[in-house]
Amino acid sequence: MSIEEIAEHRVMVLPETGEYVTTPDGMAELIGSLWGQSVTLVAVPCERLDPEFFRLASGVAGEFLQKLVNYRTPVAIIGNIDAETAASAPLRDFVWESNRGTQVWFEPTLDALRERLNP
Repeated sequence: MSIEEIAEHRVMVLPETGEYVTTPDGMAELIGSLWGQSVTLVAVPCERLDPEFFRLASGVAGEFLQKLVNYRTPVAIIGNIDAETAASAPLRDFVWESNRGTQVWFEPTLDALRERLNP
């Protein structure tokens, strides 16, 4: 993982390869890596999410995102999830609502996140 300064934000960018961060161990490792980093946002590639994350009824997305929100760490999910949102109206609505807020965003690329943070 790397730390990137974008505008006034200190963003922890996870690599695309590696274990799923949505497992209990993955969440604990991610939360632990935040300590002492003064991170204001975590960018998580969609490849690092268990496919169940995109099936909202599974609860994986809720558990993962709530944990980060509880630690006051906004998160941006990075990657193309068009197939997942096309297949699920609830997911499509969740992404739309999330992108209107400040805690959870879905962006197609890291460059799109950079643009959002540095208008």
